[in-house]
Amino acid sequence: STKSVLFLLAAMSSYLLIVKSELPGAVAGFLSGDESGSWYLDGRLLLLITSVFIVFPLALFPKIGFLGYTSSLSFFFMVYFALVIMIKKWLIPCPLPLSSAIETLQVSNSTGDCKAKLFHLSKESAYAIPTMAFSFLCHTSVLPIYCELQSPSKSRMQNVTITGIGLSFLIYFLSALFGYLTFYDKVDSELLQGYSRYLPHDTVIMTVKVAILLAVLLTVPLIHFPARKAVFMVFFSHPPVSWICHILVTLMLNTVVVLFAMYVPDMKSVFGVVGSTTSTCLLFVYPGLFYLKLSREDFLSPQKLGACALVIFGLCAGLLSLVLIIFS
Repeated sequence: STKSVLFLLAAMSSYLLIVKSELPGAVAGFLSGDESGSWYLDGRLLLLITSVFIVFPLALFPKIGFLGYTSSLSFFFMVYFALVIMIKKWLIPCPLPLSSAIETLQVSNSTGDCKAKLFHLSKESAYAIPTMAFSFLCHTSVLPIYCELQSPSKSRMQNVTITGIGLSFLIYFLSALFGYLTFYDKVDSELLQGYSRYLPHDTVIMTVKVAILLAVLLTVPLIHFPARKAVFMVFFSHPPVSWICHILVTLMLNTVVVLFAMYVPDMKSVFGVVGSTTSTCLLFVYPGLFYLKLSREDFLSPQKLGACALVIFGLCAGLLSLVLIIFS
């Protein structure tokens, strides 16, 4: 439970970090002229306002089922994001033309660098597996969702899991693929930044930014729910029924993640460090260990050997990534 709390706090902070870094640019895109220094372009202030008026009220819901509507809306925002990335790939040339108003953004002087590479290893590769582990880690929400299913069963939960992860994978894959095919080696760790620099006042890109920010904001309350449950498990013998305690714990969690997001400079570092530690443990190591502990099968059975392989892969991937991230 303690590791779950740490992971969930880092997850919420990373999402709010996206809001802090992207929201000022989204607001500035709708403004004309230079208004730098204005309060509505201060990322920390905007983060505080959105956390107080959007995240905190939604996080107060007592059951995760109430957030199903906001989660569906968030999903459609992500679909819109993926569709725009796919369309823009055919509208942005590579290399960027020398006559462009922003010549410093040119990808290359030759078309040879505008070819996709199946594998490209660099010091940035250390962030790949931790970031993917971080993105697909939804284990902490499985039990709350299962408890609120109508007629909960293993098969129904399996269908929910396959559908959710399958749709997420499809959106992530298409966004990453077409984003890479647009900018190739010059793709940013925050994908939309490249589009914002090349198309600074493109209406579609600005609406995509707003959609992504809303999707992120609507996702944070979903993570609040298992985080609050984990806090109750760590510090209380049983979940308290008091609304005062419920509100205070939610407020405490919200305060911690907002402060963390305000003062962490780089989103990539958060994804990398958290992904290589808590995410790999929750995604690979713990499930394998739990299966080895609970299963009564022979140790040389294919299922137990698979569980051992999962544990070993998780440990190796997590340690290797963490070491490379620290040295880089």
